[in-house]
Amino acid sequence: MTESRRPSRGNRANPSKSGDGGAGKARAGKGGPNTRPRQPRRPDDAGVDQPRLAARDVLRAVRERDAYANLVLPGLLRDRKMDGRDAALATELAYGASRARGLLDAVIAAGAGRSVDEIDGPLLDVLRLGAYQLLRTRIAPHAAVATSVDLVRGEFGGGKAGFVNAVLRRVAEKSEDQWVAELAPDAASDPVGHLAFEYAHPVWIAQAFADALGADAAELEAVLAADDARPVVHLVARPGEISAEELALVTGGEVGPYSPYAVHLDGGDPGQLDAVREGLAGVQDEGSQLVARALTLAPVVGDDGGRWLDLCAGPGGKAALLGALADIEGARVDAVEPAEHRADLVRKTTRGLPVDVHVADGREPGLAPGYDRVLVDAPCTGLGALRRRPEARWRRQPSDVAALVKLQRELLASAISLVRPGGVVLYSTCSPHLSETVAVVADAVRRHGVVPLDTRELVPGVPDLGEGPGVQLWPHRHGTDAMFMAALRKPE
Repeated sequence: MTESRRPSRGNRANPSKSGDGGAGKARAGKGGPNTRPRQPRRPDDAGVDQPRLAARDVLRAVRERDAYANLVLPGLLRDRKMDGRDAALATELAYGASRARGLLDAVIAAGAGRSVDEIDGPLLDVLRLGAYQLLRTRIAPHAAVATSVDLVRGEFGGGKAGFVNAVLRRVAEKSEDQWVAELAPDAASDPVGHLAFEYAHPVWIAQAFADALGADAAELEAVLAADDARPVVHLVARPGEISAEELALVTGGEVGPYSPYAVHLDGGDPGQLDAVREGLAGVQDEGSQLVARALTLAPVVGDDGGRWLDLCAGPGGKAALLGALADIEGARVDAVEPAEHRADLVRKTTRGLPVDVHVADGREPGLAPGYDRVLVDAPCTGLGALRRRPEARWRRQPSDVAALVKLQRELLASAISLVRPGGVVLYSTCSPHLSETVAVVADAVRRHGVVPLDTRELVPGVPDLGEGPGVQLWPHRHGTDAMFMAALRKPE
């Protein structure tokens, strides 16, 4: 266990109290979102804690360039030749601070006596990093504060370093549980808002989860807690090349409970594994593996002619698994992706497999109808994979849903037009939002006359799937992303 892993609630020691130096009146960090900060000095990187510097640089890239933390960090670690404990600490701090941003910002604002919008961006990055260490790790408070101050002093000088020192000392006066008790909405009058604050989710996302849980809404806290935790790495063993048991043996992982191709790793950079580099395995959530497999298990009327379609293929994970299964079954997969750079990723991921990549809009791909099986893994809000995309929960907005639902309905309509009578379409999203899941499926049934199948039968061995006919996976129940899937047959 690294020093940075978040301990369970109630076991974290409260940071020692210390004076705040007048954090509420400190002026070094004052400014607004449009305030141009003083030109920073070049930091003395050699004298700064390297894992924290890397984590700070990831937070800065997310804030300044709208970058994705899980895309920025691996390359940064390789470029700086960081591995082992240093890489693990940088990963925990970068992803953890990104994931907990809403809670951290509320605590920072309380400690600073001003809105985070009035704090210069580079200082806010360091404050988030320091506050995360104070509230959600076992790192000693003096180390969390001192290393944060060093990051600022090396780049901006003593004045702003003093501001960061004062705010973090104020933050350190209370534990996370104490800050939640002070700042969160009242649990009795606003239970969803309270849980959203406690587990660092926007309220609208927490409400969407509660709506999707329906009669099981009492599980909301468990969902949010699972979504707020560091996820396990899931690998997929390529069928026909290596078994899950063999992959677990060579990687030191454990065979997954539900997908026959899944292996779970506790951590590390999977891109450095020989099996991944040699194309024998890939990184793919077990829920996504179950989606691809479900398409191949769905019963079609008549013979399967071996003509399969992945209508939304980028970046290629499901297309690769389908391609490997198609290779075994003597089938062939057409993979559609509208963006050339993502289509290139599909080509690389499926190299050597019976997969033909088409750069086209899935709504009008220009392909001849008559497919036996069609997968529509539709673009969505991604609310089901927030634990793997740490900053995404703060990037998405409720206003994003309507445009995505329109696109999802159009893609599903296209898939239905391309599948043959008696063939099957599998619709899936990495989101449990009702507007993106059961509502889209119900619209397709009403408009196009497709017949819902009991999708639960297509994920054998997976428990707690509800009343059907669709399947909603959950991180707290299944250890997967919150994937939704529904199988639909076109009438003869």
